[in-house]
Amino acid sequence: MTVAGIFGRLTWSNLFPSVLVTQAAVVSIGLGLVAAVALVTYLRRWRWLWKEWLTTVDPKRIGVMYIIVAVLMLVRGGVDVVLMRAQQATSVGAAAGVVPTSTFQQLFSAHGTIMIFFVAMGLMFGIINLVVPLQIGARDVAFPFLNATSFWLFCAGMVLINASLGVGEFSAAGWLAYPPLSELRYSPGVGVDYWIWSLQIAGIGSLLSGINFFVTILRMRCRGMTLMRMPLFSWSVLCSMFLVMFAFPVLTVTLSLLFLDRAVGTHFFTAGAGGDMMMYVNLIWAWGHPEVYILVLPAFGIFSEVVATYSRKPLFGYVSMVLALAAITLLSFTVWVHHFFTMGAGADVNAFFGIMTMVIAIPTGVKIFNWLATMYRGRIHFSAPMYFFMGFVFLFTMGGVAGVMLAVPAIDYQLHNSLFLVAHFHTMIVSGVLFGDFAGLIYWLPKVIGFKMDDRLLKYSAWCWIVGFVLAFGPLYLLGFMGATRRTSHYASDTGWQPLFVVAGLGVAIIAVGVAIMLLQLLLSVQRRKQNRDTTGDPWNGRTLEWSIPSPVPVYNFAVLPVVEGRDAFWAAKQRGDASGAAAVRYEDILLPANTPAGLAIGMLAFVVGFTLIWQMYWATPLAILAIIVVLAIRTTATDDSERVITAAEVEGIERSRARAGLA
Repeated sequence: MTVAGIFGRLTWSNLFPSVLVTQAAVVSIGLGLVAAVALVTYLRRWRWLWKEWLTTVDPKRIGVMYIIVAVLMLVRGGVDVVLMRAQQATSVGAAAGVVPTSTFQQLFSAHGTIMIFFVAMGLMFGIINLVVPLQIGARDVAFPFLNATSFWLFCAGMVLINASLGVGEFSAAGWLAYPPLSELRYSPGVGVDYWIWSLQIAGIGSLLSGINFFVTILRMRCRGMTLMRMPLFSWSVLCSMFLVMFAFPVLTVTLSLLFLDRAVGTHFFTAGAGGDMMMYVNLIWAWGHPEVYILVLPAFGIFSEVVATYSRKPLFGYVSMVLALAAITLLSFTVWVHHFFTMGAGADVNAFFGIMTMVIAIPTGVKIFNWLATMYRGRIHFSAPMYFFMGFVFLFTMGGVAGVMLAVPAIDYQLHNSLFLVAHFHTMIVSGVLFGDFAGLIYWLPKVIGFKMDDRLLKYSAWCWIVGFVLAFGPLYLLGFMGATRRTSHYASDTGWQPLFVVAGLGVAIIAVGVAIMLLQLLLSVQRRKQNRDTTGDPWNGRTLEWSIPSPVPVYNFAVLPVVEGRDAFWAAKQRGDASGAAAVRYEDILLPANTPAGLAIGMLAFVVGFTLIWQMYWATPLAILAIIVVLAIRTTATDDSERVITAAEVEGIERSRARAGLA
């Protein structure tokens, strides 16, 4: 085999980025990795890192790792958008701006892909891993090894998308890679292939997680917890995972067909060869619009928990909230065509999907009114999560009004592909997903790490996010009316757009300050963790089962599995005066899955599969796939060391030592 045959399309010229900002990104990532390795080596924590984290199957630790990766990718996606707004504010008339047009298009594609797949999805699955087993009174998830594998596939996709910075290039075809731009004729490089395989690998991980948590909620609830006694967050996750199971296979097939078009010369989406590019658009949005609700529904569940807790009241209209979740789940499959009314499907088709788009707003409105009714006459404690909730109500309502406008095909024809649409989409995702995830992290992280965050700094951060968002995206609504389209990297000076782009850039800078404050408060909170330690296990006077156990949560979650008799079981126990667990307890042996490196190995091998397919090193791809099969075979057949036992005596010792240390 020749050298070219071994390395496929990969040559030395692909290893050295020529654009300054890309070089800076590669150097920054490299220095960050070196610093991380040096720190772990200096602290002599490699064994601890391997044993406690890299090989763990504990959903709490997996959740923390999801959140860490998502925060890192939030910074990466934030840098992308700063460069994009700087380009749009300065590239006017004869001025060229700060990045070449080709780099701008890659930034545009990478920003959308990263923020949806590796920030929003990462934060969502992180919180789900932390909270769901605790809320339903379970010690683990249904498939612990599958859960770890899902995370490492997510990481493999993340590494692959970042590898494009230093090896090759990323897609310039947009975050959804519409044909014909994503077809081989117009994107002959490896950028679109990087996009395909980073999403394909991470998407398979998301599908496996969806199956895992759907089964976990249905089969592992504690005794007495019927479906209609579940907390709203667990309900929202159940609905979201239902969507994952039905929507992500569509994404998997769509990406596979696009790769076949590019790699082996099929023509599923090439119009000139008998294919249909609009079939791709239909397929990608048949996944894409349910994906919006996959992200939003858990955030709705978070707000339901936060508002009830900080209002010191039961959630208003529990049954209607559950029905609203179910309605949104089903209706989310009936609205995807509103993303392309201009396709030419005809007035009848457009009218149907326009009406369904308006209908799906009704259950969302029900939820907002129920949250406000929960707050009515409550003893509201305006902590940082409530700041994010109030920002959500304001911004999400405004974005919803814009969405109803776009549901009218005649209006959509004028605003399609404009910055008005970009502003609407960001209003829904940032306020409806990120704000919810931030509120959830502030609310639940003390349960896992054992100490509270700095509430004052988090309130400052919330204000920066809210004010910065209005300044960053308010001008984009106006620019959309003025004819500015997405992907605009340069425009004439006589358009009058520059002042609005400058204001939008200022808004992004304020949001960046909010992110910096978040990271600063995290460092300060770690530094002051002893003063902020949660010794009660219930720092917010919570209502659900996760607040009935110590902080940080022991590895087995519950020393004795709970039995519930109604909704808000822990709150009811506190009202009866029997939440302390003072009664005599009979401990039993607890069986938990043993740690395993198999998930990490599968993630690394999945990266190899994606990388070799991108660079056409086809000889290595089947070897990596075979290795994955071998790892799975070894893991599924080796039963001797797949479980570990925590004896009743050990559980009793742990619980007594916590009690002596003052931990609830």
